[in-house]
Amino acid sequence: MTAIQEPTSPVAAYDQPYDYTRVELTEPDWRRFPGWHDVTEAEWRDAQWQRVHCIRNAKQLRALMGDQLEERFYEDMLADQREMATMSMLLPPQMINTMAPNAGTDPAKVTEAWYADPIRRYMLPVRSDRDTEWPSHPHSERDSLHEAEMWVVEGLTHRYPTKVLAEMISTCPQYCGHCTRMDLVGNSTEQVEKHKLSLKPVDRQDAMIEYLRKTPGVRDVVVSGGDVANVPWPQLESFLMRLMDIDTVRDIRLATKALAALPQHWIQPKVVEGLERVAGTAQRRGVNLAIHTHVNHAQSVTPLVAEAARTALDVGVRDVRNQGVLMKGVNATPADLLDLCFALQGEANILPYYFYMCDMIPNAEHWRVSVHEAQELQHAIMGYLPGYATPRIVCDVPYVGKRWVHQLAEYDRELGISYWTKNYRTGIEHEDPEALQRRYPYYDPISTLPEAGQRWWASQPG
Repeated sequence: MTAIQEPTSPVAAYDQPYDYTRVELTEPDWRRFPGWHDVTEAEWRDAQWQRVHCIRNAKQLRALMGDQLEERFYEDMLADQREMATMSMLLPPQMINTMAPNAGTDPAKVTEAWYADPIRRYMLPVRSDRDTEWPSHPHSERDSLHEAEMWVVEGLTHRYPTKVLAEMISTCPQYCGHCTRMDLVGNSTEQVEKHKLSLKPVDRQDAMIEYLRKTPGVRDVVVSGGDVANVPWPQLESFLMRLMDIDTVRDIRLATKALAALPQHWIQPKVVEGLERVAGTAQRRGVNLAIHTHVNHAQSVTPLVAEAARTALDVGVRDVRNQGVLMKGVNATPADLLDLCFALQGEANILPYYFYMCDMIPNAEHWRVSVHEAQELQHAIMGYLPGYATPRIVCDVPYVGKRWVHQLAEYDRELGISYWTKNYRTGIEHEDPEALQRRYPYYDPISTLPEAGQRWWASQPG
């Protein structure tokens, strides 16, 4: 008889590059901030209180922090707003509360913790964060994905054959520094005069519905903005019900970072009751209704976020999924990505879905990673999560769309130029005979290139 092998030692069995340990979610204590010292739990859970007490400028941040942040941080922040910021400042208390949750109260330690904090790094940029030599890539653009070029009516981007993006509104409850729609979303900054939607919301929505009725090849509608949490609920519900009246629409996705940044919105009774009506209609008509949120770090996943996600699932939403953005200093390590995915999947019932490479908008080079770094990260996170909850890392290639980072056709690592192909025409290419044969370029951050590549880019004309 073959001898039974003794099990390997615990050290050998668990000596892995990443060790999973379950971490239960916690809500940081907002009362650690002097300005919120007396805020009650009932106030904290109130969506209107959260909106009213958003931090919009340095004066409000000073009032919140008291003497806990050193002056150098404010100077750095204001310099960024004058010289670099593509998004205005808007931070709900919920998001502020997840920044440096264990920093204490000593000003020197709090300041250092804020500088290092991953959520602060993308929600509240400071001038010293930015790449000093290449703050923008030479090929960066305000509308880097050319979405507005593909509008079939104002705000409706028909980019993929069977899918459209409906931009319902140009505002959010919070503004992320890396926003891919920085040309349209939010208030103008000192660097960027924002474009504006010109149609009244009712007229824009009528035009969207009419286009979809006349275009039966579209089956999937991403309802976005901005953020749908800023659309008055009766207006949003009416639009969703009209979408479901179109027999050819089979998938509807609601895009809202507010599920994580302002979960209080998604647990207020009037929204929950309305979402239940929409979800019930979707189920009866065989429409797949999902919420897509945007969480970039495990610190953002708190019990309130889990409550908001589970509430949506309880009232009949089919899935709650996460579409994060891969960013240096925020989540661009295997451990950070896996910590986030386990917090989402294991503790909040939010399915890890995509991590997008940060788009080539102006002043974003300090966040972006190269394609080969993204490929390495995809490799590193494989095998730890269930297959259905293992996110794909994708590159949103201009004029192409989402591509898994291993799908490139050619890659010049020295110059940081990758080339991609596609198997469909976008909404502006129906008359272009070369669209499916062309190779489309994407560009790595120049700071990630070898010295020869950096010299080449430096030698290129303006």
